[in-house]
Amino acid sequence: MENVTIMTIARMAHVSHTTVSRALNDSPLVKEDTKKLIRDIAKQIGYTPNLNAKGLAQSKTYLIGVFFSEMKTGTSPSFLVDVLNKAREALPTGYVISIDSVDNYMERDIPQSRYDGIIVVSQSKDDDEFIDHLVEQNIPLVVLNRALERRDVINYATNDFMGAELLTEYAIRMGHREIGIIEGQRRFVSTVDRRRGFDEILRKNHLETRPEWVKHGNYLPESGYKAMRELLSQDELPTCVFVTNDDMAIGAIRACNDLGYRVPQDISILGFDDMGYTKYLVPRLTTIKKPTTRLVQVGVEALTQLLAEEKVPAKQEVFPPTLVVRDSVTDLRTTNN
Repeated sequence: MENVTIMTIARMAHVSHTTVSRALNDSPLVKEDTKKLIRDIAKQIGYTPNLNAKGLAQSKTYLIGVFFSEMKTGTSPSFLVDVLNKAREALPTGYVISIDSVDNYMERDIPQSRYDGIIVVSQSKDDDEFIDHLVEQNIPLVVLNRALERRDVINYATNDFMGAELLTEYAIRMGHREIGIIEGQRRFVSTVDRRRGFDEILRKNHLETRPEWVKHGNYLPESGYKAMRELLSQDELPTCVFVTNDDMAIGAIRACNDLGYRVPQDISILGFDDMGYTKYLVPRLTTIKKPTTRLVQVGVEALTQLLAEEKVPAKQEVFPPTLVVRDSVTDLRTTNN
């Protein structure tokens, strides 16, 4: 069979190739019954549009850049995959995602013609210079995950401070008074906000954590394992540890198991993010659910409007997280009474 092209459809529908092109692009210049006829024929003969040719005609690449603050360390692999999967689901058909790290472009500009639009999944204020460059180049842009101080960019974020407060309040309600923390990448805003929320609830309850119960990781499982082993080497241990993301919590639970500590009977663990695997861990992890699906969905919707050259007012919205209670925190209230 001949190669299926717009001309093939035009001959079968007895219309011009211009009409076919307009119909497939949902042009209001084509009647609805003609659009339906052309679409039915295209589906019947298996027509696939040549996105490269279409892109050249419309000065489009059909490529969306998704940039994370740092990909080698600091960005949880689980979070990265979760964001990309949600973005692929939400983007219009035909667009392709390209993944990169902001750090790779700190000393140079992005070629303006490479991407139709960009999503920055920002963790650090170090990204601000990169975001400035994108704004100056007038590239359609949405920034997710971190609340920006500027108000001229579409920006959706999660309230990490509130999430840490919810977790710490829950641990205290369960009777825990001696609580440690394993923090994430130091330069990330999420690390700062989660620590602030943790400290604020301890302060409100007239509690504080010991310096030797504060350890640092980089949001990756190996760092959680190492930090928990260091914490468990102390003479006196907390009854609960807030591990500030789920990937590090995996490593922390493994360290407990390797050193003979039962979770939660001997030591309780709190996570953060509610990645898909957390309900299958042993024990199932008590954590904070970040509204990642909602975050990416509204971000992609806004970017899609920008790609269609619609005027979208710059806005910022911060979404609240929710507490997910499972099995990794023991109830000390009966023990303490």
